[in-house]
Amino acid sequence: MSGAYSTKSLEIVDRHNEALFEFLWCPVCGQEVFTHVPFEGVFCKNCNTQVELQESRETRGYEEAVLACFDTATIWILHVDEKLCRDLPDGSARVKILGAPDAYDVDWWSPEPGEDWDPVERGEFDDIKEPSEVSHLA
Repeated sequence: MSGAYSTKSLEIVDRHNEALFEFLWCPVCGQEVFTHVPFEGVFCKNCNTQVELQESRETRGYEEAVLACFDTATIWILHVDEKLCRDLPDGSARVKILGAPDAYDVDWWSPEPGEDWDPVERGEFDDIKEPSEVSHLA
């Protein structure tokens, strides 16, 4: 089997898209640095949330339409104050991204952000320092 497989409406893409990952950020911790582990996947370097890319069949005329699926099954927060992370509803969330390199835009989140859940914004916790009793665990 190749690096991709088809489902009814989506195709899983097991690759690291450099331009797309320059645009993405982790909705759990707000960090923008991802690590690509060949044959394992792509993970947030800060909290280890896994990111899987899926090509969307519906592009509405954009050069690219991609679903980035975030999953916290592999998350670690031992070295990070839990206040510097926001849990995903039921452990996962998806974001649809339209556009092209250097011109990506978020089309929607699923589940939709609202009263029960909001993704961490890019760099939202950058100004907050870890308490000293947590940082020694890193």
